Amino acid sequence: MQKTLSVIDLRAIRSNAEYVRTLIGDRFFYAVVKADAYGHGAEEAAQALSDIADGFCVAIVDEGASLRVCGVNKPILVLTPLMDKCDAEKAAYYGLTPTVGDERSARLAKGMRCHIAVNTGMNRYGCRGKELDGVLSLIPPDGVEGVFTHMYAARSQRHCAAQFSHFMTEVERVKRHSPSALCHMSASGGILRGGKYLLSGVRCGLLLYGYAPEGFHCKNLSPALKVYARLSQEVAPTGSGIGYNVADEDYKRLYTYRLGYADGFFRGVPLGEKTLCMDSFISRYHRDLMPVMTDAAAYAARCGTIPYEVLCSVTRRSERIYLR
Repeated sequence: MQKTLSVIDLRAIRSNAEYVRTLIGDRFFYAVVKADAYGHGAEEAAQALSDIADGFCVAIVDEGASLRVCGVNKPILVLTPLMDKCDAEKAAYYGLTPTVGDERSARLAKGMRCHIAVNTGMNRYGCRGKELDGVLSLIPPDGVEGVFTHMYAARSQRHCAAQFSHFMTEVERVKRHSPSALCHMSASGGILRGGKYLLSGVRCGLLLYGYAPEGFHCKNLSPALKVYARLSQEVAPTGSGIGYNVADEDYKRLYTYRLGYADGFFRGVPLGEKTLCMDSFISRYHRDLMPVMTDAAAYAARCGTIPYEVLCSVTRRSERIYLR
């Protein structure tokens, strides 16, 4: 087998979700499984959480359709607003809940129950003020299932408070139109901040997979993913190179592992000796299976990035083994 090996502990994902449930009580619990559940496998993760989560969030319609095909029958919220008629038809066919962020996406969502995205400062998606009034004029009262925003700096109490105040002003507009609309603004950071930010529902992503977002610490989480590289060849060194580098020492024996930057790892961050090649790296150490990512936060720190990016990348060409 030439693929890398990813071992994904569904028991850890369930345990993390159960911990989140203790933080949010009986509020509506959206499990975020976009980007293939942050590299853990969306279908497997959703099925493992089917008795804990109340619904699921995906980024695009095709992700939601894949969950429906594998048997997920709980609500699925598509976080990116509808962009064209094809999105709308597919969302309707698979019974997905679209996001509306402007009048164009409101028209596309006609006939479907939707969530309205409100822009409270992130400036990614959403409407506000008169824009929101225009959106509401296009949707019948029973067509608004929810209203949400997203924290852009959950680690900052000041910015969160400002966003909350802004959001509640817009929620009042929505509630006058659709009194039963679910309100949610907290992702993982907001969940850890807690209190008033929990509102009537949350969208939990990173915490499910065992990590807290930047600025937060949580000891009650279990990382769910470990990645291993398979030994490909034992090499008797010749010449003075090591991969695409000049060797700094005389090696007696070298070992080639089938994993490189095309597998989602970072070229300039050594996993063995020097930099990675596209499809392999070279090490002085012999292991049939070499652990290359057992802690996404630690590896992300080495790479100068965040655990989200690492998790979404490192299972790109993997054989996945699930622990249940």
